[in-house]
Amino acid sequence: MESELIYAVTGIALTAVGLYALIVRRHMIRRLLAVNIMGAGVFTLFVSLATDVSNGVDPVPQAMVLTGIVVAVSATALGLVLIRRIYAATGSTRLAEESSILDTLEGEE
Repeated sequence: MESELIYAVTGIALTAVGLYALIVRRHMIRRLLAVNIMGAGVFTLFVSLATDVSNGVDPVPQAMVLTGIVVAVSATALGLVLIRRIYAATGSTRLAEESSILDTLEGEE
């Protein structure tokens, strides 16, 4: 029971760190990495909750996590391609500040 608790706390910590970085950072690659860290935390938490000592390990959550990892790698590759295209079009990989976006929208009306 103790090892499941360690994995659950680690999963929660990884998810919290990823969420914090996603909120605070403006650089798109760092945000993509934050989403990957959050995904690793969710996968760790899901596997820790799926473990039952009396009956062994349930294979269904493990299969779902493996599928999730494949999807996460594909989504990361797509995100990197989109970031490269945004960089080629704008010359920057940072997101604009909210105030500059609102100023731009107000100027169009």
